[in-house]
Amino acid sequence: MASVKKTKKVETPIDERETFVSIRKSFSEADVEEKLKTLYALQATDNAIEKIVQLRGELPGEVAALEEEVGGLRAKVAHAEQFIAEDEAAIEQHKNQIGELQSDVAKFRTQLEDTSNSREYGSIEKDIENQELLLRIAQKNIDKKIEDIQARKEEIEAIQEKIAVREDDLAAKQEELAGIVESTAGEEEKLRARREECAAKIDARTLSAYERIRQSVHNHLAVVSVYNGDSCGGCFNTITPQRIIDVASNKKMVICEHCGRIIVNPDFA
Repeated sequence: MASVKKTKKVETPIDERETFVSIRKSFSEADVEEKLKTLYALQATDNAIEKIVQLRGELPGEVAALEEEVGGLRAKVAHAEQFIAEDEAAIEQHKNQIGELQSDVAKFRTQLEDTSNSREYGSIEKDIENQELLLRIAQKNIDKKIEDIQARKEEIEAIQEKIAVREDDLAAKQEELAGIVESTAGEEEKLRARREECAAKIDARTLSAYERIRQSVHNHLAVVSVYNGDSCGGCFNTITPQRIIDVASNKKMVICEHCGRIIVNPDFA
């Protein structure tokens, strides 16, 4: 008897461009009210989390900018110190070269005293001139490196003064931010746990549409209630009387025809 091969169910991939309109058919009348309540609770929780984040204001960005600036300044100091180390090594090389050149000059002067041949004498004098020229060049290079090192040290000193100021600013901003975070940490933790609980009750397609719409609008509202009795609480455009009835029934998924947000019963609040 031939075995029956089980077919694997292929899940439809989530379309990141999906809206509430395209998933409306997946909401059955039997569970639409519960789904709407869960979406509204998710939106309310996200709103509360955003309020906590807004308490921090520009502080996180300011702290990050100061940390980046201090890091850049420290990198400049390290770069300058590397140049100083290279210049100091070059000075030592030039000093060694000078020692060798001076030894050569002394050797040539001794040879000059012992020679009686005018042609050889002239050749040795030329060698001495060349060595003395190399000596002057080496000393000139040393002097230039010393000037460069001094300039680098002055640059480092100025940068370190700037670092000290920026580090004081950074410490103050970090302390201020830490105080705000600490005062709201418990509440934020509870809200994020509640958010996870709500999100777990929502299917992936609906959650994807919720997140997409929420991120695409300036007030981050994807689920709103009726405003002032006859308007969408997201875009404030007027809702038709029939749609208001549908919203109040809690049996239909009502989507604003102007902004695409879900409109729910104000009683959910």
